[in-house]
Amino acid sequence: MEMSHYVGILLGVMFLLKWAVMNVNIWIYERNLGKKKRECLPPGDFGWPFVGNMWSFLRAFKSNDPNTFVSNIVERYGPGGVYKSFMFGNPSIIVTVPEACRKVLFDDGAFKPGWPISTIELIGRKSFVAISYEDHKRLRKLTASPVNGHEALSTYMQYIETNVVSTLEKWSNMGRIQFLTELRRLTFRIIMHIFLSTESEDVIEALEKEYTTLNYGVRAMAINIPGFVYYKALKARKNLVAILQAVVSRRRKQREATQGMSKKDMLDALLDTSDEKGRKLDDEEIIDTLVMYLNAGHESSGHITMWATIFLQSHPEIFQKAKEEQEKIVKNMPWGQNGLTLKEFRQMEYLSKVIDETLRIVTFSSMTFREAKKDVDVNGYFIPKGWKVLIMFRSVHHNPEIYPQPNKFDPSRWDDLVPKPGTFLPFGAGSRLCPGNDLAKLEIAIFLHHFLLNYKLERENPGCRVMYLPHTRPKDNCLGRIIKLPN
Repeated sequence: MEMSHYVGILLGVMFLLKWAVMNVNIWIYERNLGKKKRECLPPGDFGWPFVGNMWSFLRAFKSNDPNTFVSNIVERYGPGGVYKSFMFGNPSIIVTVPEACRKVLFDDGAFKPGWPISTIELIGRKSFVAISYEDHKRLRKLTASPVNGHEALSTYMQYIETNVVSTLEKWSNMGRIQFLTELRRLTFRIIMHIFLSTESEDVIEALEKEYTTLNYGVRAMAINIPGFVYYKALKARKNLVAILQAVVSRRRKQREATQGMSKKDMLDALLDTSDEKGRKLDDEEIIDTLVMYLNAGHESSGHITMWATIFLQSHPEIFQKAKEEQEKIVKNMPWGQNGLTLKEFRQMEYLSKVIDETLRIVTFSSMTFREAKKDVDVNGYFIPKGWKVLIMFRSVHHNPEIYPQPNKFDPSRWDDLVPKPGTFLPFGAGSRLCPGNDLAKLEIAIFLHHFLLNYKLERENPGCRVMYLPHTRPKDNCLGRIIKLPN
């Protein structure tokens, strides 16, 4: 009797201790909100002290099904689509339904970028991920047209196509390659041409190497201790800045020596631009902009091109239909025309559906981050000022009520389909929409055009495990061979 009494006391103490531990974050972040506001918060929990829900997030994204992170939350708290949590060191609201995503992405008066400190430190405090709405608007206006405009895309097509054709030929003679690694090198060369057209092979190789390390830390917890991913990524960031600083300084001297040289690339445009008061961008602003664009401009294109190739190769009937479209486009090209133009690109209707379906399934950026600038209501729930908001693109793209059989690769689902607002967000939405989205789709389409006509991919490990952090990829980076087909 006495022993059972002590066991009961011990169990009670352990229960109270667990209750106290699980409520630490609540006590810290909710105690000053007031009862009425607390009652209007979305359902959810803050998880363990300081770590919050990160273990659940990492466990899901390191498993075979990252969608379990949100599906477990929905199972516990219902299908409302808005949930409270504690993520990346901050009290956060997770948003998983289109109408709430659209509200957060488009309401610049209520929300601003809210990226984790790891992302801000690695990409740059003066890059798009951290600057104010006004500065973002100015820099976006400067950089979007030279990257995405009609004239720019027409100009880049020949360079992209020439590199795609020569690179595919080279790969077919190399034997065993890591397809993803080689694709990232190709897309990096393209974005380097747009931003830093005159740089040497040594600079290109050095930058590409550092970006590989940097990317692994962008979504990591900001633990700056040797052995952790973030520590290595910070070192890569330091090396990137040193390389780009040398490039910027050298370009400034060249421009001073030539006085009034014509603009050749985006770096020249960044060096020339000034605001309404005549203030020019300083080196830190230019370098952070370059770090962001050079990173975003090759990672997404490389990964999506790889997955589109894999999906096509593993679905012979879709491969054949896409190939027939490209053969017809080539057949109808004007006599004497050498290479693709935007006219042919716009005729790639079925291939565009293949690319959109790849973007949906893969969802290169699984989420994006915002922060409430003021107390705000989203779908009837209260979001306090200063709390982070995580818009879960992946949950929207894999919602079976929006996309039946969401894990099935089915380009035909896009036949006559105009996505409702907030249901298709591969490049984000609102004022922070990815400024290079058209360029990315152009690169992917040109590559697939030539691949479909002349090559096939033979993977060594088609059943290779898929990794989801920092981005969705086969663990072996798609090891295999590019085989050139007989004419």
